[in-house]
Parts: sequence; C-alpha cells; structure tokens
Amino acid sequence: MLTPIKYGNTNTYLVHGTTGNLLVDTDMAGTLQGFYRAIMAQEIQVSDITYVLATHYHPDHIGIVSELMALGVKLVIAQPQVEHVHYADEIFARTPQLNYKPIDESQARIITLEDSRAFLNELGIEGEIISTPSHSADSITLILDEGISITGDLEPQSYIDAYTDNKALKADWEKILSFHPHRICHAHANEVLL
Repeated sequence: MLTPIKYGNTNTYLVHGTTGNLLVDTDMAGTLQGFYRAIMAQEIQVSDITYVLATHYHPDHIGIVSELMALGVKLVIAQPQVEHVHYADEIFARTPQLNYKPIDESQARIITLEDSRAFLNELGIEGEIISTPSHSADSITLILDEGISITGDLEPQSYIDAYTDNKALKADWEKILSFHPHRICHAHANEVLL
C-alpha cells in the first residue's frame, strides 16, 4: 500500500510493508509542523515510519530528515548517494532561520543497489531501488513489484521528445519501463497511470 503525503512543494510517499514502513522523500527544512499535520490527517504517526529514503539529496527532498532521525526514524542511503548527502548543507546555511540540521550519515544504514531488494524485504516490501541519474548523479527510483515507481525529480517520460538528444533520460525511462509499472509517482508532477 502507498500513502501520498502532500504538505509542501514535494510529493512524498509512505510505502507500507508488512513489518515496517518506508517514507520516500521529505520537503524543505522548516516544514516539520506541516509534515505533522499531513500525517495526522492520514492517521499516521511518526512512530509508524521505520525508515526514510531520499530519491536524491537536493534541499526540497531532505529538509526534515535529521529531525525525523532525532524522532527515531532511521535513514537508509543507497550507495550512489553517499558522497551527495551534504549537497544541501551550504544552500540551507544561507537561510539560518530554517534551523536546518545537517544529516549525520554515520547514523544511517547504507545499502548497495544490489542489496536493495533484501533491505526492502526486511520491511515486508516487494521491490528494489535502481539508479536513475539523468536528474542528478545520486537520483534513484523505488520500483515496487505491485507496479508502482516513485521517481523523485526524474523528468516525466512525456518530456523525452522535447529534447533533441537526451540519452540519459531515455535510458532511465527504458530501465524503469522494463519493470512494467502501471503507476508513476513524481515529486513535482501529477501521478501518471500507464
């Protein structure tokens, strides 16, 4: 089961497993109260969230990760993301009133993409995490076996024809479509049913 959680400019999702739940993305720093309101409206508590996973480490996807970690949510980082965890630190430092706390990756669980299916299985979630780096080198997509793909900021498939030569975007979509999804969940666009 997938619960969309909208409380800012970034679509976030809670993936429900049989033994744990995975939050995919957060919004900007300073949005924790909005997050609380959004999950309360869905009858979700912070304690229901086992792990948080960022589709990439841009500011509008990881703003409250440290605050959630302080509340007991564990962070999982895919190996291609490790060197990008602090990408947003300097950006947030320009706006100190947001009270952004940099992520302590030493407290995170780091997994390889090859081990992602085993990790998800621990939560009772069937699926895997793949690299889709056309947006940023650390961008990943969560593929659920039930036919759902959570793509973060990957440009929609319909944009491919707008470019004369975007081989990276085309390759990412070919990889995603090889899993035969029927529902695509974007961070900043409407969901697409295939």
